[in-house]
Amino acid sequence: MDTEMLIHPLDNTYCDSIVDLILPIQQMEFNIPVTLAQQSDLLDVESFYIAPGGNFWGAFSEGQLVGTIALIAIGHRAGAIRKMFVRKEFRGKGSGIAQRLFETLVEYCGEHGISELYLGTVSVLQAAHRFYERNGFHRLEKKELPGYFPLMPADDIFYHLHLVNQQ
Repeated sequence: MDTEMLIHPLDNTYCDSIVDLILPIQQMEFNIPVTLAQQSDLLDVESFYIAPGGNFWGAFSEGQLVGTIALIAIGHRAGAIRKMFVRKEFRGKGSGIAQRLFETLVEYCGEHGISELYLGTVSVLQAAHRFYERNGFHRLEKKELPGYFPLMPADDIFYHLHLVNQQ
């Protein structure tokens, strides 16, 4: 894709667009049994992600939201990655959207003293697993997660990344 792609933080004015991107990917594309009611964070990203010290970013192509990634600051110099989704036609190394979203999050972590990243995902998202592993994440058993990690009921695969060169 040769279209211009912009990444910038999202606030509550983007909640409808965030829901319109994420829910169909979860429910229709991957048949993950999750509802909007179980993800009220999507309706108030400012309170859930931004106010506690994290953020929520979107990737835009020609004004359309085509990808998201979010960070929950969970204390202990740690963060939880959530809501990393890219519209199907914008996935893959060719577009580089997922990588740019991830690099934006990592840069934010460096600026805010976050040196440990954790995430949960579901087994059906095989391409996501490969993406995380390519980016240095190591798989963990659920019992190895720190007690302060916010678990999501659908998640059954967990990852950790220690960020180097953090203050």
